[in-house]
Amino acid sequence: MTSSLRLLCTLVVGLLLSQVPPAAAQNRTTAPERQPAMLIADDVYILGDQTLVAEGNVEAVYEGQRLTAQRITYDRTSERLQFEGPITLHDGAYTVVLADSAELDRDLQNGILFGARIVMDDQLQLAAQQMNRTDGRYSQLYKAAVTSCHVCNDGRPPLWQIRARRIVHDQEAQQFYLDDAQFRVLGTPVFYVPRLRLPDPTLKRSTGFLIPSIYNSTLLGFGVRVPYFFRIGDHRDLTLTPWLSNKTRTMEFRYRQAFRRGGIEFEGALSNDDLNRRDNRAYVFGRGLFEMDNDFILRFDVEAVSDDAYLVDYDFSSKDRLDSELSLERVRRDEWIRGAVTYFRSLRVGESNATLPTIVANADYERRIFPTSFGGELRYAGQAHTHYRTSSLSTDGPDADVFADGRDVTRLSASADWLRSWTLLGGVRSTFQTGVAVDHFEIEGAGTTSLSSVTDVIPSAALTFRLPLAKTTARGVSHVIEPMVQLGWVGGSTPSIANDESTRTEFDEGNLLTLSRFAAQDRRERGAMAAYGLSWSRFDPNGLSSSITVGQVVRDRAQREPNGGLTFTDTSGLRGTFSDILFAAQISTQNGMTLTGRGLFNNAFDTTKAEARASWHNEFTNFGATYIWLGRDVAENRPTTISEWAFDGSYRLSRHWTGSALWRYDVASDRNVKAGVGVVYTNECVEIALSASRRFTSSTILTPSTDVSLTVGLRGFSTRTEDKSYARTCEN
Repeated sequence: MTSSLRLLCTLVVGLLLSQVPPAAAQNRTTAPERQPAMLIADDVYILGDQTLVAEGNVEAVYEGQRLTAQRITYDRTSERLQFEGPITLHDGAYTVVLADSAELDRDLQNGILFGARIVMDDQLQLAAQQMNRTDGRYSQLYKAAVTSCHVCNDGRPPLWQIRARRIVHDQEAQQFYLDDAQFRVLGTPVFYVPRLRLPDPTLKRSTGFLIPSIYNSTLLGFGVRVPYFFRIGDHRDLTLTPWLSNKTRTMEFRYRQAFRRGGIEFEGALSNDDLNRRDNRAYVFGRGLFEMDNDFILRFDVEAVSDDAYLVDYDFSSKDRLDSELSLERVRRDEWIRGAVTYFRSLRVGESNATLPTIVANADYERRIFPTSFGGELRYAGQAHTHYRTSSLSTDGPDADVFADGRDVTRLSASADWLRSWTLLGGVRSTFQTGVAVDHFEIEGAGTTSLSSVTDVIPSAALTFRLPLAKTTARGVSHVIEPMVQLGWVGGSTPSIANDESTRTEFDEGNLLTLSRFAAQDRRERGAMAAYGLSWSRFDPNGLSSSITVGQVVRDRAQREPNGGLTFTDTSGLRGTFSDILFAAQISTQNGMTLTGRGLFNNAFDTTKAEARASWHNEFTNFGATYIWLGRDVAENRPTTISEWAFDGSYRLSRHWTGSALWRYDVASDRNVKAGVGVVYTNECVEIALSASRRFTSSTILTPSTDVSLTVGLRGFSTRTEDKSYARTCEN
């Protein structure tokens, strides 16, 4: 049949199918006009006056649905369509219906299909002797079977399937309803369920059971976890997970709710076990974010637990210091505003929450202005800070910390700085900075260790020179070398107040060219100083890139406390007039590998602090290894050297198997901290995960434990599976 004749037949059929009675035509003013069905075929002819027959490569299209068959007969009197197969009906974006024969109305919404099979999202398959379609929404399958496993023509049953007397698919609600359902594994019946409801693959959220898991622990015993998901409307849901074993009765929960301008999420658990003197143990973590007026963002974070060991015993979290915070923040191009109140609770052995700052409040403001009259940039900043201890002692207790047990501090800080940059001869980039800061302290419960009230004025100035040198080779590789020098001065001397906020200092490439490397404004570096360094970066168009930074700080005098002691700790890298030499490097390759290292070395090139991280991420591998070395430093509550290795990663061993492992090893004490292995089998219809882990640490509240977990999940009924690389194929 020629293309012109084929088009003519299409127009004729469309005209026949679009004819409606006069009454319907009169209602067109009140109801939207429905688009006519279209029919395309190799041969089209009319029998009598009421029957239209289309044969050979027949295709019918109506309102997004497309049906193909070998023969279609349309009876205009009954407005019924008869199809002879094989028949294929594409019903929406993810559903394909196959059948041997069918009888449908002209809208393809109601009718009967014989020898029907439904394929949803290329993963879930339903087969039945007969399928009835009603209103284009409901499909009833009789003597049906459903599976997401590949069904091959070799006669072998699928890995798993569910057989049912009847399956009803509600396309609008995206649900399956099964009567007299029988679950089979390799054709063998395993269990029977009179009624069963399951979501189809296109549904993201539906009330029902989630994937259960079997759990065995030397600490918690043998048990099972069965999560149940409650869909409480379109914008909130609740998941309850009963965890039953011979040693614990636990109920986990997670609640989520989305609002028009934000959302909240809470998770937690309630347990009754024999591991603790308490009858009941519990924890709750919550967080939320809301967009407020004038670009403000409101955040909250809640962390609470009944006892110090609960989170670790149940492997809920590894945090040993909890922080609950409420904050309001706004970030704009030239302005930053933030206010926050934080409550801390320590779970560490030997730390007393009464003598640690448990309530901390901060208010920060920072703004940039670019004056046109004299150029450059003006920066204004202000901060209000206070922290409170519940202890009323005015001296250090027997816990040997560096804080006065009952000291409460309030600090007000304000600063103004002017910066301007120039490009000098030879391409030297210079920046001049000058400013003044004011700090005021109000201290209660200080005893004899600190003044109760003091105000400090700190002038400062700095001049920085950079000389960026760039080169591109014939292969397109770019090199950038930048030597840098900063000359600075900060006036005044450290006031006679205790060091509460700046007890830990990190010296790295991010603060090499700054006038103060302390964590907060209760301490500032004083006197004349110079910082110099060199950075080199290499960029290869093939994907290989690397960077190296080396630097050091020199001062006219060591930084000292009012009592004469040195301010910086032994391992800070900043002690004395000459700082340790900072060395940092990073290499990234085109195959997903990244190597990062950072270290501080003294004049004898002995290590003060060092850390290294290697990661490799690609289609098959996700691997990471970390090494950290921290020298002994009593001032940082580290009585012994810390030297640890940590490994974690996974590797796709084959098409269906993925292995994973983790290991944490304490080199200094020559003992394992934690180790674990796992393996996951995945194909198109099932995912089986088996893992085992061992925690070796012990203390007055912790005991070593071994955990084993098994999870089996059926794929196809949950959210659509995007990764098809695990799917099996049938052998020819």
